[in-house]
Amino acid sequence: YQLLFSFALSVISSFSIKKNFSFFFFLIQKKLIQFVNFTNKTMHSNHLLLEEPIRMASILEPSKAGFFPAMTKIVGTLGAKSRSVEVLSACLKAGMSVARFDFSLGDTKYHQETLENLKSAIKSTKKLCSVMLDTAGPELTVLNKSEKPISLEADASITLTPDEGQEASSEVFPINFGGLSKAVKKGDTIFIGQYLFTGSETTSVWLEVDQVKGDDVVCIVKNSATLTGSLFTLHAAQIHIDLPTLSDKDKKVISTWGVQNKIDFLSLSFTRHAEDVREAREFLCKLGDLSQTLIFAKIENEEGLTHFDDILQEADGIILSRGNLGIDLPPEKVFLFQKAAVYKCNMAGKPAVVTRVVDSMTDNLRPTRAEATDVANAVLDGTDAILLGAETLRGLYPIETISTVGRICAEAEKVFNQDLYFKRTVKFVGEPMSHLESIASSAVRAAIKVKASVIICFTSSGRAARLIAKYRPTMPVLSVVIPRLKTNQLKWSFTGAFEARQSLIVRGLFPMLADPRHPAESTNASNESVLKVALDHGKASGVVKSHDRVVICQKVGDASVVKIIELEG
Repeated sequence: YQLLFSFALSVISSFSIKKNFSFFFFLIQKKLIQFVNFTNKTMHSNHLLLEEPIRMASILEPSKAGFFPAMTKIVGTLGAKSRSVEVLSACLKAGMSVARFDFSLGDTKYHQETLENLKSAIKSTKKLCSVMLDTAGPELTVLNKSEKPISLEADASITLTPDEGQEASSEVFPINFGGLSKAVKKGDTIFIGQYLFTGSETTSVWLEVDQVKGDDVVCIVKNSATLTGSLFTLHAAQIHIDLPTLSDKDKKVISTWGVQNKIDFLSLSFTRHAEDVREAREFLCKLGDLSQTLIFAKIENEEGLTHFDDILQEADGIILSRGNLGIDLPPEKVFLFQKAAVYKCNMAGKPAVVTRVVDSMTDNLRPTRAEATDVANAVLDGTDAILLGAETLRGLYPIETISTVGRICAEAEKVFNQDLYFKRTVKFVGEPMSHLESIASSAVRAAIKVKASVIICFTSSGRAARLIAKYRPTMPVLSVVIPRLKTNQLKWSFTGAFEARQSLIVRGLFPMLADPRHPAESTNASNESVLKVALDHGKASGVVKSHDRVVICQKVGDASVVKIIELEG
C-alpha cells in the first residue's frame, strides 16, 4: 500500500508539473513495471519454493526412484514392532539411517538384543546405520502397577502424590518426583499421557492445579479420558523441575551399554542450559571411547527455548522435541520456533532434527494431509532429519512409515529453493570466509554451475564434508572418510568409522569408509587410486554414470583443491 501510495503521488506530481500526457502514461508504465518486479522479488524471497512455476500436470507424474530414498535423513526409534532382523532390514532398505534407542523404556538387555539384530540387518543389507542413545533425563512419570485402565471424568478431582507405595486410581496418581508441590501453584497446567504424548483427548488428560497440600498436588481434570498401560508420562507446562538433566540412571546406561557399543550420538533429553551439554561432554570424555560421541541437545520445554542460542553453541546438533514443546508453547507459536530454530542450526552448520510428524501412522497406513504437509514444510525449512518415535517404536506400520516419510521428503527436496538458501548462507557467513568455508561453498557453487551428479569429498575428520552439506547442494555429497592410525600407548587402531557413521544424520551427506592405505592428503593433483575407488562406489550405487560431471574436493599437500572431472563413456 505504501508503494502504491508513493506511486500515485509521484504520478500526480509529475503530471501537474509537466502537463504532458505522453510522459504521464510512460511514467505509469514504468512505475507499474517497477511495482510488478518488486512484488515478484518480494514474493520469491520469502519462501523456499522454486521460483519457476510448477506445471500442475507434472504433479501427477510418477517419481523416479533413486539409490538414496531422500537427501533428508530418517531416525527410527526401535522397539517392540521394529526389533526383528527381518523388519530392521526392511527399515534400512526403506531409508532409515539412524537407529534410536530410547532408555525411557526397556532395559539394557532388551536394547542389546535389538542392537544385535540391527547389526545382522546391516550386514545382510550392506546399509550403514548409526546408533543414538536417548536418555530418560528428568522425566516425570506415574506408575500404574495394576496396569488396569484408569478412567477420568472432566471436572473431577485427582491428587498427585510422591508416595509411590499408593495404587494408581481415578482419585490418586503416585509420581516419581517429590518436589512437584514446591514447583507448581494454583492455575498451573499439568499434562499426563501414555508413552509419548498423543494429543488425543481420549488417551491424554489435562489437569489444572487447584491446591497444594503438603507434598501432594490436588488437580481438576479438564477433559474425560482413559489411560492404559503401566507407565504414564507427566509434563508440567512452563515449570522448572529441579532434577539433573543427566540422571544417575542415564550415567549408568551410558557407561555400560553406551561404552560397550561405542554409540555415535547421545540424545540429551530435556536440555535446558548450555551447562547441561558441557557436563554431558565432560562425562563422555571420561569414558575414553565415547570422547568422539556427538551430543544432540533435545529441546523439550520453555527453558531450553529461552537458552537456545547458548545450547546451540555447545551442542553438536539439535532435536526439536515438538511433543513436549507443543505443550509448553501455545499451538500458534510452535511453527515459529521450528522455523527459527532450524534456520539457526542451518547457519551454524549443525544438524537439526524434527520430531512428531506422522503420529497417525502409529495405527494407520497413511498419514493425514496435515501431517504430509508438515513433513514437507520441515524439509523446506531446512531440517536435516526426521525423527520417528511411536510410529516405529510400537506402530503397526514401521516400514511403510519410513518409506512414506522418505517419499514426502524427496518430493519436497525437488522444490527446495537452493539458490536462495545458498545466497542467504553465504551472506550470513560474511567475509572474509575461513579457508575451509570458502572451499566448501566454492565446491557447491561449481557443482551447481556444471550440473554435477555428485560431489566427492575426501576427509579424515568429516568436517569438510559437513561444511559442503551445510550449503545444501542439489546433488548428493559422497564423503570418503580416510581412516587414520592412532595409538593410546597400549595398542594401535584406526579412526574413521565414527566419522563415517556420524554423517548419516546430515542432510545430503552419504559416507563411505576408504581403505586406510589411501591417504586423505595427496602429494599430486591426481590421486587416481583413491578417486577410482570412490567413483566405482558411485557407479555401483547408481549415483554417477558415463559422461556425468563430478566435483572433487580434496587436499593436495598443504592446499585444498576443488576440481571438475567428466567421466568417460
